[in-house]
Parts: sequence; C-alpha cells; structure tokens
Amino acid sequence: MREVDAAILRRLHSGVPLVGQVASYIISAGGKRLRPVLLMLMCGALGCRHPQRFNLAAVVEFIHTATLLHDDVVDESKLRRGRLTANEVFGNPASVLVGDFLYSRAFQMMVESENMQIMQVLANATNVIAEGEVLQLMNMHDASLDEAAYLQVIRSKTAKLFEASCELAAILADGSAEIRAACAEYGQSLGTAFQVIDDVLDYDGDATEMGKNLGDDLREGKATLPLILAMKLGNATDADVVRRAIESGSTEDLPRVLELVRRTGALDSTRAAAAAQAERAIEAARTLPANEFTDSLIELAAQLLQRRA
Repeated sequence: MREVDAAILRRLHSGVPLVGQVASYIISAGGKRLRPVLLMLMCGALGCRHPQRFNLAAVVEFIHTATLLHDDVVDESKLRRGRLTANEVFGNPASVLVGDFLYSRAFQMMVESENMQIMQVLANATNVIAEGEVLQLMNMHDASLDEAAYLQVIRSKTAKLFEASCELAAILADGSAEIRAACAEYGQSLGTAFQVIDDVLDYDGDATEMGKNLGDDLREGKATLPLILAMKLGNATDADVVRRAIESGSTEDLPRVLELVRRTGALDSTRAAAAAQAERAIEAARTLPANEFTDSLIELAAQLLQRRA
C-alpha cells in the first residue's frame, strides 16, 4: 500500500495548481483505501506480482475519489471523514471539474496497462457507476422504492467498483474464467454488504466516528433499506411517518424515525441482509487458492459486519 500511495501522489501532479490542491485535499483526508486494498489482496491470493498492480490500484482509488467529489456536490454534503467537504472549501465548480480530472487521469493510467480486458472492465465499471448515480437521483424522495430497486442502485453505484477491483487482479494474474468469476463475485458481494452496513450506520452509527451527521440519507430523501424495511415491518402509522420523511427530505421527524427503525426490527433485518451478502463473498473467496491473502479476504468480509464507521 506504500507503493500504491506513492503512485497516487505521483499521478496527482498537474500544471494547474487548483487541480492538485483539490485532489490532494480529498485524497489526503484518509479513508479506508478499501478498493486498492482489495486489488492488492486479491493479487496476493492469486500469486500475482504484476508490476501494473500498483498503478491499477491507484486507478480505482482515483475513480472512487472522483465519484466522491461529484456525490458531495449533488448531495450538497458539508462533512466527509470528519472535515469539510471539498465543495465547501473550494466551491462546487472546482469540485466537479477536479472530479473530471481524476476520471480522465485514471483513464490515462489504465491505458498504460496495454491490456484491452483491463480497459473494458474499468470503462464498463465507470459507466455503470454513472448510471447508478443517475438512478439514485431519479429515486430521491420516492417512498415507493422497493428492496430490489434499492439493490440495483447500490450494486451499480457502490459494488461495481469493488467488483472491478477484484476482477482486475484476476486479469493481471491471467486467471481462468472460473477464477475471474469468483473474484468478481467476491467483490460485488462485499461491496453490496459494505453499502448496506453504511446505510445502517446512517441511523445507528456514531457521528463522531463516521465523520458525518446521522440522518444525512434522510435529509437527501434517500429510501435506503432500513427505511424500506421499517415501512414493511411497521404498522400503518409507522409507515406513514417514514413515507412523509422521505418525501419531504426533512429531519424534523428524525428522532421518531430512529426509534421506529429500531422498534420494528428494520435495523436487525438490514444487518441480516448485509450478513447474507458477506457470506456470499466468503463462499467465493473459499474457491481461491488457500493462503494468507485469501484468509485475509475471508476475515475482511466477516469483520465488515462489525463496522462502526
């Protein structure tokens, strides 16, 4: 990961000072670097030492960071990872344009792999992520959203880059079709579980640990799984409270919403949905070569359910 961070810093350079300032601001904010970590762990599991692995790990982090810059503008977010978002510090225009820079720099870097399969996976992933973002925008303030539609959004918006990160490792390792499918399955399932737990934490997390405010999803009018299940599991009055909150995007009823997602069992049911996805990831990882890297992939999926931030 030191090599990955070095590649990230090296490729952030631009002759335009503001580009470097905004990009460095959000990347230096920390974060889990989870997508690059997955690519590196998967390479280790497959015994791959391809020199392009550091470059491609930086690519997936650039793509992820670009989505964060754009997301915060769309969502009008003010906090990320415990500090002001880039759009709050530098303004919306700079955030959007530097997000564009990171996307285009990522495509410059992926071309260096000179591997058409890698470019296909990343180009497809980037397109699917963009579709997921638009789909989520269309679903804002829609209290009729069901579980299947919710999963479609998060598998596009979040899980697709997890899937691509793992699949890239299989391509670099020249793995079989079966290995490549197992890597992709692990990434998609882990990414889905990650986002489901993230949506739980918006109603049951620690704002200080998370570095963002509780109820942000509600304020943005997002019908996430805890709310969808609360309307399904609660009585008519409960469902009406949640429906009004989603449609208005108001956090005025947040205390009541927090109480009923717990009382109806919606949070427990959402965690169970995340656990099922994590188990799918574990099953996929168990088809990979047995070694310490595969063990770490399995442990990562298991520990994801204990996430608090």
